[in-house]
Amino acid sequence: MDELHREQIICEACETQLPFTHFEQMQNNPIEKIFWGRANISNAMAILFFTKESMVQQIIFELKYQQNKKAGYLLGRLMANELINNSKYSQIDYLIPIPISKRKLKKRGFNQSLIICEAIIANGYQVPIFTGLVTLREGATQTHKDRLQRSAETHSLFSLIQFNTLKGKHLLIIDDVITTGATLETACACLMQAQPASIQIATAAYTYY
Repeated sequence: MDELHREQIICEACETQLPFTHFEQMQNNPIEKIFWGRANISNAMAILFFTKESMVQQIIFELKYQQNKKAGYLLGRLMANELINNSKYSQIDYLIPIPISKRKLKKRGFNQSLIICEAIIANGYQVPIFTGLVTLREGATQTHKDRLQRSAETHSLFSLIQFNTLKGKHLLIIDDVITTGATLETACACLMQAQPASIQIATAAYTYY
């Protein structure tokens, strides 16, 4: 998609045609239901639907595999707009980007979730980033695995440093795409060790196939 390489990534008309979920307006939305009985979260949402051969898939591909930070800036701007205008996310103390392995970081040059966090802040959602959630090991690809397989693969995937910073705080985990929620579930379990006041989740896209 040539338009993804332009300064604005996609044109304004194309942006209005993106498949917004509007989950942030729904009680017990599909993202929140993913974590029922699995993670102690207050709220969860995803901004866009992710489907194969769609513009959203191309934007995510540009961000993760073509090192195109502009795609992350777009996603962060869309997320910031929803976070700013939703009272559920008005008391957040820290944004928590899902970390990636050292190998992926070296290959990509950046953590896509961190780029999204930075774009969220740049677009008016003034909440500091906490980078003390780190990976312990390299996780295998999750693309073709079901929820149980992903849960087994992600067990003990993360560690927490400087966790005293998070005690009694309201946390918002940020990631690019959610499918089964196994990675985010593991991150929540790790963050709970810090005894936060609450954990919430926001992702750029939701894969439901």
